[in-house]
Amino acid sequence: MADDLITLVTTDHRELQRLFDMMKTDRSSRPLALPLAVAMLEAHSEAEEDRVYPAVAREAGEKEEAEHAAEEHHQAESLGKHLLEMDWESEEFDRALEEWVGAVVHHIEEEENEILPALGEAVGPERLRELGMQFATRRSRKLAGQPLKAAGGGADAGQAEQTEGGGTRAELYEKARELDVEGRSSMNKEELAQEVNKAQGRGNG
Repeated sequence: MADDLITLVTTDHRELQRLFDMMKTDRSSRPLALPLAVAMLEAHSEAEEDRVYPAVAREAGEKEEAEHAAEEHHQAESLGKHLLEMDWESEEFDRALEEWVGAVVHHIEEEENEILPALGEAVGPERLRELGMQFATRRSRKLAGQPLKAAGGGADAGQAEQTEGGGTRAELYEKARELDVEGRSSMNKEELAQEVNKAQGRGNG
């Protein structure tokens, strides 16, 4: 797995978009996918603001862009937390989901079309790998302490409560993503643990 910053950030973006698409097309996925997407976005955003955006401002000379991107993070995080309190089977949720996804996708496009290219031009491959390591470490620490709160309402809300537990499911999901475990978005904590162990066993065999 490539460890440069740009690859790590864009990989996160693709995973978030996959979760968004799943929630829009399959309502039954929402109790598990929504808390996961919110936790992933918060960890991703915090790691960028802590490790990446200072470099964007200082080394790429894009201070205003970095500040604007941080503001978009805060808006998206607020919308995501609001969704967690809503009935995920309601029309109001559908509208709020569209607003949230639209805000995040807009941010992703700006970041991939402007911020990351500017940083890539300003620093060399070694610096991008260094920033990638810092980003990944900060994101992982955030996920490790990130409680996943279930989406409100719906027939499967009880199942979503299985995602509670100090971010353990988020950590397992991250490992499952790295191991390319299929169907990971619909798995609860125990299922993820089983599949991660299987995949690691195959890799060591």
